Amino acid sequence: MGRIGWELSAVSIAVVVAGGLVFLSYSNDIDRARFAVASGARVANTAAGPIEYAERGEGTPLLSIHGAGGGWDQGLTNVADLVGNGFRVIAPSRFGYLGTPIPSDASPAAQADAHRALLSELQIDKAVVVGVSAGARSAIELALRHPDRVSALILIVPGTYAPESPVMVEGSRGSAFVFWLVNTGADFAWWATEKLAPSILIRFLGVPPEVVEAAPENDRNRVMAIIRSVEPLSRRFPGINIDSAPDLHRLPLEKIAAPTLVVSAQDDLFNTLPAAKFAAGSIPGAKLVVYDTGGHLLVGDGEDVKKAVSDFLAQTGTMQPSGSRGGPSVWPNSPAPSSTRS
Repeated sequence: MGRIGWELSAVSIAVVVAGGLVFLSYSNDIDRARFAVASGARVANTAAGPIEYAERGEGTPLLSIHGAGGGWDQGLTNVADLVGNGFRVIAPSRFGYLGTPIPSDASPAAQADAHRALLSELQIDKAVVVGVSAGARSAIELALRHPDRVSALILIVPGTYAPESPVMVEGSRGSAFVFWLVNTGADFAWWATEKLAPSILIRFLGVPPEVVEAAPENDRNRVMAIIRSVEPLSRRFPGINIDSAPDLHRLPLEKIAAPTLVVSAQDDLFNTLPAAKFAAGSIPGAKLVVYDTGGHLLVGDGEDVKKAVSDFLAQTGTMQPSGSRGGPSVWPNSPAPSSTRS
C-alpha cells in the first residue's frame, strides 16, 4: 500500500473512531433521558382518560401545568424554582407528552377538563394553578370552566391570545430549522445541536443568546438544563405538534374570579408580552409584572419572580410572605421588575 493509501486508511479509521465516540456519547445521554421519564411518574385513570402525573411535597395543593416541550418532569422543575416548600405539587403531562395519550379533542378546554378530572381522582377540591407558556392556555380554561377548583392563578410568560400581536416562534433561519426538527421528533438532531450550536436552541426557546452569555453561571447552567430536559424529543413531539398549531381566540377573561398574577419579559422572543398585558388587563384585579430582560425563560429574574409569586400567594392566604419564610431558590439575583400593575 502506498503513502496515499496509508493516509486514507488512517483518516478512515479516525472518522470511524470519532463517529463511534459520538454515537456512544449520544446513546448514553439519550438512554439516561429515556430512563428518567420512564420513572418518577404514574398514570391516573380519570374520567377524562389516562393522565400521567407526578407529585412532590406536602401542603397546599398546586397544579403545575408545563409549557411546550415539557412533561411532568418540567412541571415539577418549574414550580420548584418558583415556590419552594409548603406545597403538594401535582404535575401532569399534557396531551401528547410522555405518558399521556392524545384524545380526539385535544383543545385547551378539553385539557382543562382533564386537569379537573385529575384533581378529582386525587380528591383535591381546590388548587393553586400555575400555567407556564403554552400551559397557560389550559390554566385559563380551567379557571373559566371550573372556577371552584382554582384558588389562585399564576400565568408565567403566557402563550395565550392577544388581539393585535400574536405569540409566535422567533423568525430566524436557525429557529425555523429547529422548529422543523422538533416536529419530526429527531432525538439525535436535537442532541447534536445542543452540543455544536446551543445558541440556536437558546434562541428557539425564546431567549436572546446574548442575555444568556451575560448571565451568571447558575443561570447559564439552568438554561442548558432546560435544553437537555426536552430530551427525549421523540417522547414529547406529539404534544409539541398540538402546541405549535393553537386555535387561539378571545376568551371571556373578565369572568375569571380567581386572584391572578401574570409575568412576562420585554425581550421574550415568543412575544408573550402582548398576551400577558391583554390577560392582566382583562382579568379583574389581576397583577402584571414585566421584566426588561430575561427572554422566555426569565433568565436572571429568578429571585424577583419568586418573590413576586410568594407575595402574591401570601395575599391569597396560601403561603407566608417571602420576607417571613425561608427556602432555597434555583434562580440567582436579578434586577427589579420594570413595571408592576395591580
